[in-house]
Amino acid sequence: MRDYIAIANKYIDDVINGEVLACSYVKQACERQYKDLRQGDFSYTFNDERASHICKFIELLPHIKGKWARQGLLLKLEPWQIFILTTVFGWVDDQGFRRFKIGYVEVPRKNGKSALSSGVALYMLAADGEIGAEVYSAATTMDQAKIVWIVAKHMVNKSRGIKARFDVKTSSHSIFIDHDASIFKALARDSGGNHDGLNIHCSVIDELHAHKTREIFDVIETGTGAREQPLVWVITTAGSNRAGICYEQRDYVTRILKGSEVDERYFGIIYTIDDGDEWTDPASWEKANPNWGVSVNPEDIASKAHKAQALPSALNNFLTKHLDVWVNAAVAWMNMRKWDSCAKSLNMDDFIGCPCYLGLDLAEKRDIAALSILFKRDGLVYSFGKYYLNEYQVEVSGNSQYSGWHRSGHLIVNDGDVTDFDLIGDEIKALCKVHDVKEVAFDPAFSQYFATKLVADGIPMVSITQTSKFFTTPFIELENLVYSNQFIFDGNPALTWMVSNVMAKTSIFSGLMHPIKESEGNKIDGLIALLMSLGRMQLGEGIQPSIYEKRGIVAF
Repeated sequence: MRDYIAIANKYIDDVINGEVLACSYVKQACERQYKDLRQGDFSYTFNDERASHICKFIELLPHIKGKWARQGLLLKLEPWQIFILTTVFGWVDDQGFRRFKIGYVEVPRKNGKSALSSGVALYMLAADGEIGAEVYSAATTMDQAKIVWIVAKHMVNKSRGIKARFDVKTSSHSIFIDHDASIFKALARDSGGNHDGLNIHCSVIDELHAHKTREIFDVIETGTGAREQPLVWVITTAGSNRAGICYEQRDYVTRILKGSEVDERYFGIIYTIDDGDEWTDPASWEKANPNWGVSVNPEDIASKAHKAQALPSALNNFLTKHLDVWVNAAVAWMNMRKWDSCAKSLNMDDFIGCPCYLGLDLAEKRDIAALSILFKRDGLVYSFGKYYLNEYQVEVSGNSQYSGWHRSGHLIVNDGDVTDFDLIGDEIKALCKVHDVKEVAFDPAFSQYFATKLVADGIPMVSITQTSKFFTTPFIELENLVYSNQFIFDGNPALTWMVSNVMAKTSIFSGLMHPIKESEGNKIDGLIALLMSLGRMQLGEGIQPSIYEKRGIVAF
């Protein structure tokens, strides 16, 4: 029998010391465990036996696919898997119940996610000591939900020892234990029925990035309330929907790992590459894939990387599936890893009396009304944003983030089905009282009457028609500012989502650029307002517009 605790501790040391290639998030997860193990006064105790027990159980399960299955071999956990399992299952509170209630593991494809998750689910069904355990493999579709469940079923059917020792049986739709009424089933949003009565001991949520709504996640999390030591086990690759439940959880994990958020009940780890890593570098491939050379074939990854270099259309798939990098649904304008690095904690009071430029993109009903506020100091551009939407659109839009952004103050919501422009007007007037507002850029096509009222109050309104001729210069400038680390914004996640939705449409005749979105649900209003304020700031500083603004569109 292997010494799982020693293996986990060696993995921690090797990651921290650089012996194992790992990104910053993996290092932070290891440092968190290292620190917790050495805390003198801590609310939780690390139990070596509990930590090792699940590893012993999983290594009694058989491989069901590929060469190892043909050889009749049992699973053998790799050090990174042992680290995760011993950490999640080893910590207990003063009553002996498990510390962690959620485990979030983000890792590229082919790193053994399904086998590991199936092992966790079977352990929670049969060996966790829970009478009447309800275990679910959950997803938005039944096909996706059954992936982990089917792997677990085949494991049970191939293992006489597991069936005999724990009296586990299988049927066409469930894995169960008769004598204590424990059951493991697949659960999907599209299966119909009411899921509110669930009494969940464990749920495995596979590929959370594919969930278009937060419904299943919320049902699962709510359904664990009656259990003493439930576990929500989330395992996923990166995706493209930054307004979805997966990115929300990922963002929460990154804040826990960085130490800006404290949640002792939430374990998270993310295997990816770091800012500045070249995605074409084989060292980056190894860093992102902890099962490198085991279940991840270096030659296969090299072949896929070569294809991504030759075909831009294949790049996003390579980044998300094999390097766990979050991208856009289509080829995007902004490098979101660079954009994310520009988010800082800012206070607008630090700019009282300073010159600033405002950009205003109004919308009455379905779109977000956006107000951009820009300052420049010591060569850096500082961006704040205010975003407005009506209550009706929040409810019917299908965007699961709107309500959360409203609660956190990142989205201002008014009653009714029309966005209240008076709130925006009051905000502009308030800004003019404490800052040196040079201009408020607006589009006359949607806000002429609104602007006229503000002009009457002495507000310096400037009419800007939203055309490629105007947008090209600030479009290029914003990208340059982000890449040169000269742009800092207040970290509003609504703006980040809108920027991630932007694609740059470039005219093949004139070279003029215009921001567009892939679909109606992907809002970009915040970016439009930002470009308007940046464009006017450039002109205010005497920066010359592009040659296209001077000569107009070339006609053929």
